Amino acid sequence: MEQANYRVIVAGCGGMANTWVEDLLKRPYVHIVALVDVRRENGEAMAARHGLAVPIFERIEDALAAVNANLVIDVTIPESHRAIVTTALRAGCDVLGEKPIGATPEDSRAILDAMHETGRRYAVMQNRRYHRQIRSLQAALQRGIIGDVTAVYADFFIGAHFGGFRDTMDHPLLLDMAIHTFDQARFLLGAKPVSVYCHESNPKGSWYQGAASAICIFEMSDGSVFNYRGSWCAEGWNTSWEAAWRVVGSRGTALWDGNHNPRAQIVEEAAEGFIRPCTELEIPITWQGREGHAGCLDEMFQALAEHRLAETDATDNIHSLNMVFGAIESARTGQKVTW
Repeated sequence: MEQANYRVIVAGCGGMANTWVEDLLKRPYVHIVALVDVRRENGEAMAARHGLAVPIFERIEDALAAVNANLVIDVTIPESHRAIVTTALRAGCDVLGEKPIGATPEDSRAILDAMHETGRRYAVMQNRRYHRQIRSLQAALQRGIIGDVTAVYADFFIGAHFGGFRDTMDHPLLLDMAIHTFDQARFLLGAKPVSVYCHESNPKGSWYQGAASAICIFEMSDGSVFNYRGSWCAEGWNTSWEAAWRVVGSRGTALWDGNHNPRAQIVEEAAEGFIRPCTELEIPITWQGREGHAGCLDEMFQALAEHRLAETDATDNIHSLNMVFGAIESARTGQKVTW
């Protein structure tokens, strides 16, 4: 289907914004018509870096009033998402933006209400769904390669010395990073969370002020269990940023270390014995799309062209974000949280 032309306002000119703009400028159907940043010098720096001769504004309202835009890219900090997204939706624009949907459950509900009120769309960047290994693994699970999936385990251990704002966050791992792994688990299972129990801690030797480690147990809507173990202050034997995965099914187990191709062991037909013999195989790579941000943006723009919801539309992605908020609430109260 032929793409429509998009007149785009980019809101937020720091952090990940350059990654977005570099991709957008390669798309002939995208025309950046304005930049917005509360610090005008950030907008000026972005315009100079990418050769953009467009007006720069400090408020999204002023940009929407001055240019004829139909799409807003929100790459602002999470605390600004509610104001940027709801203003853009009510001005008749669709929105594509960085995760999370909103900084709080209240902000996220307000954004979903604005989507319902306006009928406009808001899709969220979940680039870690768009890697050839995880998409090929998901396709193999759907084909029943290991039978019915009963449990998913993800380990995420990286000694990440960021410096800056993450060092002072109350929940640096859960709030800033875990949504990627939670969303990947939802993608693999095709299921929504039902409940969560989470224990959060900040181990000795941690260079974070807040809790940099967590263990979570999620019950999912398909009856499976998703177990997450993670730490951002674990030195040595770092996992991939994609995490290390074990998916257990009724006929076997699939493994993916986040770097190499996934593989599976499948119990042999009519096998007997205390430990049943298994056949090992490498799961074929079947995904032919682009990876990372580019792949997610391809899907977002294709969804706009086809007048359908994107795979990571906010109305679906809210379930991944709720896993974050639920885990934090469970850790705070010491109780299981249910939806």
